Amino acid sequence: MKTFRPLFFTCLAFGAMCLTDAASAPAQSSSTSVSSELPTSRMLSHLGLERAWWSQATVNPKRDKVKYMVLDEENVYLQGTGGTVTAFDAESGKRLWSVQLGNRDEPIYPGVSNEKHFLTVNGMALYCIERFSGKVLWELKLPAMPSVGPSVDDEHIYIGALDGSIYSFELRKINELYLKRMLPQWSYEALRWRYQSSKEITTRASSIGELVQFANGNGHLFAVSAKESKLQWQFEAQPYPRSPITAPIATTDDSLIVASENFYVYCLDRKKGEERWSFVSGFPIRKAPIVIEQDLYIMPDRGGLFNLVVRTGEEKWKRPGITDLLGATKSRLFGSDVTGNIVLLQRSTGRPLGTLPLRPFSVRLQNDRTDRLYLATPSGLVVCLREQGSEFAHYHKYPERAPIVPDVEPDEPTPPVPMPDAAANQ
Repeated sequence: MKTFRPLFFTCLAFGAMCLTDAASAPAQSSSTSVSSELPTSRMLSHLGLERAWWSQATVNPKRDKVKYMVLDEENVYLQGTGGTVTAFDAESGKRLWSVQLGNRDEPIYPGVSNEKHFLTVNGMALYCIERFSGKVLWELKLPAMPSVGPSVDDEHIYIGALDGSIYSFELRKINELYLKRMLPQWSYEALRWRYQSSKEITTRASSIGELVQFANGNGHLFAVSAKESKLQWQFEAQPYPRSPITAPIATTDDSLIVASENFYVYCLDRKKGEERWSFVSGFPIRKAPIVIEQDLYIMPDRGGLFNLVVRTGEEKWKRPGITDLLGATKSRLFGSDVTGNIVLLQRSTGRPLGTLPLRPFSVRLQNDRTDRLYLATPSGLVVCLREQGSEFAHYHKYPERAPIVPDVEPDEPTPPVPMPDAAANQ
């Protein structure tokens, strides 16, 4: 057996080199069959759109598929069911990195990013990745099976669990343990507090620094203090019939938008929990409300797309047949219909403007941040679409984060060359 060991490990090394080379190869070297899945220039130009870029995420198509797509203002992340995460530059499409996390086939949840890091859950572990290098910095063991993805503020990371608990981990302590190389073995040292509710946590925690808000399967919304988990207020969705709050919570500067499976949408004061207005959709709501500037969009099951005024809850228009809102430009909306097509709508009225038959791109990002449309196939082919001539993204959610576009002054006209003085030549 010893005589075969060098050959065996040589084969392993060669296989690893092949996989690495395949993962780092540019997407443009893919086969013609892949290119045929992409929307054509003719198809897009008919609707005033163009393809900004396309690329390929790292997945094993024989056993894995892309499940989640996450966006911040600079990167877009594709998460595969096998634990892979691939990051792209959101504007250029350049593939930045790809990593494999944890064991394959573990439960995964959508990740979240802050200024420097991307955080995601794989099984019973929380991973921290440098946003631009892809370096896995640390792994944190979780005390219970998570039920939702992580959330983060300046000081803490929050994880909701199936046992009804919300856990707060202190970032400063995590960094200390990381520098001392004590992770993941000493993960419990970073736990700041635990708040126990009566049923599983159903929404990712929302934090504004002082308060942390989250909902559970009983239709209760809790607000606890970020430092010591003391209950500050509690809101109960309309009790008859009592239904869970499963749709992610949307936020504005001073409000929480909470949608329930009992057909209601509530707007609450973010600090006090007081109800500002409510709206009855007539159908259960399980998808996240989306706030884009002064507009609120909700997508009840089988109920179409509603456009409300975010400050008052007044209905502006309704469009039947739309199942998801995928993004917005200054004048148009991107949506999905019941057949899986991409639908363009007039933003002011909801009037349909055209459709794109892109059903293979079934992984679709609800983009409330910019005016780009991001779509992916389960096999990892990802494409970014934009309006023609829109070279610089328009930022909806955080306009202050938009890069400064240099103002190019027009060239000054060349002054005329003076004619020689005839008298001086004589």
